[in-house]
Amino acid sequence: MDRSRLRVRVVVGGTIAAVVAAAVVVSPEMVLSRASWLVADPWRLVAASIALAAVRPLLAWPTTLLAVLLGYGLGPVGFPLALALVTLTSVPPFLLARRYGRTGGLADAGEAFVDRAGGVRSVVASRLVPAPSDVVSVAAGIAGVRLSTFLVGTAIGEVPWVVAGVLAGASAESLLVSDVSNVFDPRVVVAAGLTAVLLLGPVAYDWYLDRCGAGGDNGNEV
Repeated sequence: MDRSRLRVRVVVGGTIAAVVAAAVVVSPEMVLSRASWLVADPWRLVAASIALAAVRPLLAWPTTLLAVLLGYGLGPVGFPLALALVTLTSVPPFLLARRYGRTGGLADAGEAFVDRAGGVRSVVASRLVPAPSDVVSVAAGIAGVRLSTFLVGTAIGEVPWVVAGVLAGASAESLLVSDVSNVFDPRVVVAAGLTAVLLLGPVAYDWYLDRCGAGGDNGNEV
């Protein structure tokens, strides 16, 4: 086994081990159980939210937890900070995948599709799909999306989820883990999914036709 592959395995294995260990020690319930103490002081809430955003990737917690917590403490005015933190907390898994995942056919296919669809459009559409945030971040990193493009696309694509999270937190009398999952209202999910289809559907269809045409031409060759 060459050194590059060994290094990738060590990094991936170490990351997984850290996530598992952190998940055992702490949980979203622990943070939400102290929500009343956090929101008693707005500056304390902001500082805690920033710290949570920094460590969230290691804990594999949903990004909407940040939006719900800030909505609970600050109300709708917490939206700008929530969107900024949700965007920034998605960067570490993206950079990790971009650094160590840019090999193989999956990376080549992802890069080709992003080149065709456009980086910002691809990231926005993938964020609108109700998939785990870190999965989307890793996929963007593997596809070789530029960091600036990733940040812009993430900020735009996360808007509906952050709005839903902030509003869910603002309307809650007390915070529970179920409040985080309630962000995925069926109406929001359907609307976001349809928007993602409209953004990428035509590009995916044209790409499919081109590939079929190329295959047909090859088949007609003697």
